[in-house]
Amino acid sequence: MVWADPHENVRRLEERLRAIRGKADIAVVPEMFSTGFCTDRPDLAEPWGGETCQALRRMADEYDMALMGSMIVRVFGGSGADSREIRNRGFLFAPGQEPRFIDKRHLYKHGGEAEFISPGDQREVWEYRGVKLRLAICYDLRFPVWLRQDKNNLYDILVVVGCWPTARIKYWDTLLQARGAENHCYAVGVNLVGIDGLQIAYNGHSAAYDTWLNDLAGFADGEEGTRIVDLPMEKLWHFREVLPQWKDGDRFVIN
Repeated sequence: MVWADPHENVRRLEERLRAIRGKADIAVVPEMFSTGFCTDRPDLAEPWGGETCQALRRMADEYDMALMGSMIVRVFGGSGADSREIRNRGFLFAPGQEPRFIDKRHLYKHGGEAEFISPGDQREVWEYRGVKLRLAICYDLRFPVWLRQDKNNLYDILVVVGCWPTARIKYWDTLLQARGAENHCYAVGVNLVGIDGLQIAYNGHSAAYDTWLNDLAGFADGEEGTRIVDLPMEKLWHFREVLPQWKDGDRFVIN
């Protein structure tokens, strides 16, 4: 991603989509894909439905591919400046469908995210082409109860988008596998690569884990690029029939 440059990041995304046209059902980009993790720049927040959203919607239709990631948006709840709220908004733009979204639940206070951004409370599962998807944004990965499967929140693929720095990448590796294992699902994580505008380093480690925790993406440390992985649903559903451990999960309430 290019720091604080939505137009260039959207252009680069379209370049990638053009290259994989007809080869994938879903394309995933990192957290705050259009700006980088600019938590101190509320001026970069676009209205939900604004220029970047319109571009994502057009590209989903044009390339017949769902798009998942997150971006910083401004939500207008009424009149006056006090009614505005900024969100780190996760999205699914699918061909021919209305956009779906959740807002990041757990804000990374150490990185200044909570100063301008409000948390969300949507715990949703989205269905796309017969597959159930759950989206989590970066720091949400550390909170297993928030992502826990239950009979009303059963999903096939957990997609995690992040700006997770090199200094803590072992947590990303471990927690992404853990969330996939405990929820009996495919776990896909897409993370940033490079140096951002605050001189924080990111080394990627994007991954796609199957039910046996094999990484189907195979990115090397620090490798940037696009990979296509196949996630056969029949294998996952068979695995759940043979080992239906999710049925034994505890009942719980999230407050």
